[in-house]
Amino acid sequence: MKRLLLCLALLAAAGCAKKDPAPAAPAHHEHVAPHGGTAVVLGAELYHLELVRDATAGRLTAYVLDGEMENFVRVNTPSFEVIAAPNGHPQSLRFTPVANSSTGETLTDTSQFEAQADWLKSTAIFDATLMRLEIRGTVFTAVPFNFPRGNDRD
Repeated sequence: MKRLLLCLALLAAAGCAKKDPAPAAPAHHEHVAPHGGTAVVLGAELYHLELVRDATAGRLTAYVLDGEMENFVRVNTPSFEVIAAPNGHPQSLRFTPVANSSTGETLTDTSQFEAQADWLKSTAIFDATLMRLEIRGTVFTAVPFNFPRGNDRD
């Protein structure tokens, strides 16, 4: 009996001496752009823009995506503007809607927009600001980012 009590006392002491494991470092939160482009976070990751450059065509394509960059979000806007500063010289990029018959997207209900500029053919890195874009009732203004780094600092 004494032996049993001694074993129980040792087990209890060992259990009490156990320390909780150190808290794990938070996992890095990462989004993957579906077209391999640049992620621009809108709001507190409410939405994203993915920007994809076609240097040959001098075109920048913007896709409106949800907060996890998993689903396309259709919007009804005739255009939106980004002010880019290639080589420190401000340039306006006017993004216009793109219809896609395979997805049923129209010019007034689409997640894809394009802007054209000759300087995009030779300039791969620039700072820019999304001037204004409304998505489902939420307006985003003056959103700074770098292309191709984006603005996700997570």
